[in-house]
Amino acid sequence: MALLQQWRDKAYDEKANKGDLQRLWAAYFQKEKEIYAQLLQNPDETVTGTVKELAEKYHVDLMTMTGFLDGINDSLKEANPIEEMEEDTHVNLGFDKALLYKNMVGAGADWLYELEEWNAIFDEDTRKALYKEQKSSTTIVKDAKIYPNDPCPCGSGKKYKKCCGRK
Repeated sequence: MALLQQWRDKAYDEKANKGDLQRLWAAYFQKEKEIYAQLLQNPDETVTGTVKELAEKYHVDLMTMTGFLDGINDSLKEANPIEEMEEDTHVNLGFDKALLYKNMVGAGADWLYELEEWNAIFDEDTRKALYKEQKSSTTIVKDAKIYPNDPCPCGSGKKYKKCCGRK
């Protein structure tokens, strides 16, 4: 079975004890934060290696590294083959900085997008702009409702009910 499926079976197990799952995720988020802190110190360096080598490099177990690779995959310049990934699969961590920041915001991972290391990558205004861009990209804006006695949006000067709103 591919590593990703093993990770998902473990991390999203609906039959598992809730306390065990909470501990699993709390430990994962702490390790994830540490890995990102290291990666963001040299954001232009593309870290590569097998899944096992990266797990050893960042002092995490294979399942944690698999979860990390699953999480960062959408922010990479070149996606990894995470669906069929095994411990000897060669992967890269070459991420797009702006996309990674926005994906962290989109995931609501404030412990990641508020890391100190971002200060050396983007100034405060850039971080605010990326934050706002991400938040507004997921906001649904409904068109203003047109009522029968409103002026018709076609510009005819008639009321909507006497123009385009006629059935």
